[in-house]
Formats: sequence, structure tokens, C-alpha cells
Amino acid sequence: MRQFFTVWGGQAVSLIGSALVQFSLVWWLTVETRDPLVLLTSAIVGVLPQIVVVPFAGAMADRLNRRRVMIIADGLTAAATAVLMLIFLMGAVEIWHVFAVLAVRSALQGFHWPAMQASTSLMVPEEHLARIGGLNQSVQGLSGIIAPPLGAVLIAALPMGAILSIDIITAAVAISALVAVRIPEVRRAKDAPRTSVLGDMGEAMSYLWSWKGALAVVLIFMTANLLITPAFTLLPLHTLEYFGKGALEYAAMESMAGAGMIAGGVLLGVWGGTRRKIVTGMAALALLGVGVGVIGLLPPGGYMIAVVACLFIGIMLALVNGTVVAILQRGIRADLQGRVFALLGAISNAMIPVGLLAAAPISVAFGIQPWFLAAGAILIVIGAASFFAPPIMLLEDHVADKVPVDRANL
Repeated sequence: MRQFFTVWGGQAVSLIGSALVQFSLVWWLTVETRDPLVLLTSAIVGVLPQIVVVPFAGAMADRLNRRRVMIIADGLTAAATAVLMLIFLMGAVEIWHVFAVLAVRSALQGFHWPAMQASTSLMVPEEHLARIGGLNQSVQGLSGIIAPPLGAVLIAALPMGAILSIDIITAAVAISALVAVRIPEVRRAKDAPRTSVLGDMGEAMSYLWSWKGALAVVLIFMTANLLITPAFTLLPLHTLEYFGKGALEYAAMESMAGAGMIAGGVLLGVWGGTRRKIVTGMAALALLGVGVGVIGLLPPGGYMIAVVACLFIGIMLALVNGTVVAILQRGIRADLQGRVFALLGAISNAMIPVGLLAAAPISVAFGIQPWFLAAGAILIVIGAASFFAPPIMLLEDHVADKVPVDRANL
């Protein structure tokens, strides 16, 4: 656990730096263009490369040293940010420059995420995975609290080139933490047949296909991503155009969502969830829909209620993500975790570009409110219906086959 918290601390610092830069870039695009198509395009280029590379990256994470995979991914991400920083400092930035760097960062995150998820289950005892899931959600919430207001202040005080340097510094902290530890590896049998990367990916697909409850949960996350991502991608423009507010008010909404994630993460970390964690996750999903729908019902003068709704949404997101990820970490065999988590991520995120493309004409023609309303109503129905789906309710009955783990390098 000491090794885990060293890695976790470095990643937490890096996450906050990345969130600050992400907020600043999104607000820069919002003010420079005031175009929902630009914001939606930035979201697509920020997620599509990850969807494409993550199945391959997951297979590589199971073949290679996961610590090295994360170090290289963090280092190259910092290098991409440094290039954009120089372009801003030279005053030569174009919209496509921002899009290109977002795409590169997305692809590298596709390598980092499955390696980190697979490493977590090797360093943390099974009985604490749900609590660590809650702690992870709290850190994401903390980044959501710190990054928006700090980003809004820095936008007014510093040029974008200087703001981008923060991401490079925090990435260096994450890399230093990874260099300082040794992450346990799964011990492979010496006589085990060698397979290709495509063969590894096929094995992950077969494993996932045999676990019907996990497939059902993936379909739920696909639908949630289809609905929620476009709504919150357009939130800065919604704040600017519908509520008539500025960067600080948008930062307040993001910060309240972050505060909610901290509260939800702490709640899950202390409580651990219901005996069947999936009950906690699906109930939180339905309540998440309530919070999203409230934003869709508000008039232009309802900004303060929207802020409270963001707090509630953050709490529910932490409970959904923390419980489901913990269930999957316990249920996926250790030597398959990198590629199966990668496959799960690719499938569940595959609908994000579809949702973003669909939201573009709808938001231009009817505004953003209808999207929040529809997303909230559908999430409520899905969350409630899941209690009548045995594959979902019995998800935790799946037990992973155990494989030896080499902890000699700890």
C-alpha cells in the first residue's frame, strides 16, 4: 500500500495540473470562437484517438512493464504540451494546433489508463478496492475544485503559454513518483505459448463476452457517455450564452461538481457501499439522471440552482464510478486486466463521438437545454430498470481465476 500511495500521489498531482490546463484550453476555445461546433470538435479529438488505440494499448500493458508504460506515456504527454506552450508563446497558435495536441494527449492516455488500473489491483488488497475507488473519485473531485477557479484567475493574469507550463511540472512529479517505486508484475508460466498482440486482444474479447453482467454494464456506460458527454462539453457555452455568466461562474459550476466528487468519494471510502456494490452504483446512476434533468428544466435565471445540481451530480458520479470500477478490478483475472480494462474503456467510450456529432445540430437548432432533459430522463429509466436485470444485479458473483503475482521487486 505504501508503494501504491506513492504512485497515487504523483498521479493525483499530475491530474490536477492536467485539469487546470484542460479548463484553460476549453475556456480559450469558448471565448475565441463562441461556436458549439468547435467545442464539440475539441471533445471528439480529445476522446477518439483514445478509443482507437486503447485495445492495442491494453494488450501492450499486459505484455510490458506497466510502470514503464506509465512513465513513457506521462513523459510524451508533457512533451506534447511543451510544443503547444511554445506555439502560444510565439503568438502563432491556431485552433488546429490545440486540436492536434488534444488528440496526442488522448492517445497517450489510452496507454496510461489501462496500465494504472491493472497496477492498482496488484498493489491494493481486494477488500479495499472499493475504498480506493472512492479515494480516486475524491482526487478527481479535488482537481475539479482547484482547477476551474485557479484556471479562471490564471487566464486573467498569465498568457496561455505560461499556464501550459504547469502541466509539464506536474507531469514531472508523476514520473518521479513512478521512478521511485517498483510495481508488482504477474508471473507468467515459462512454458506458456507466445501469442500475438491481436491474439491477446482476442483473448480479452472472449473473456469479456463470457461475463454477461460486465457486458450489460458496458452497454449502460455507453448510453451514459452518449448522453452526458455532449451536455457537459457544451456547459461552458451554456454558462456564457444561456445563463449570461463568465469564466468565474463556469468555474464555480465545475468546482461544485468537483466538491461533489470529493464528498461522494469520501462517502464511498468510509462506507464502502452496500453489501452488493452494484446496488449502490445503479441507484446512484438513477439519481445522477435526476441532477442532469434539473439543469435542463431551469430558466435563464436559475444559475444558482444549476450550481447546486452540479454538486449533486458530482456525488452521484463518484458513487457510480467508484463502485463499478472496484467490482471489475475484483472480477477480472490479474494477467488480463490491462487488455480487458482497455477493451471496456474503448467500448464504453465508443458512443461519445456519436453523441457529440448528434448534439451539434440539435444544440444549434434548439439550444442545449433539451439535451440535458433527455439525458436526465433516460438515465433515470436505465438506473431503475437495472434492478430488474439479473446479469447486472449478479455482477459480483463472477470471481476471477487467480494467477501468481511476483512481489519480489516491492
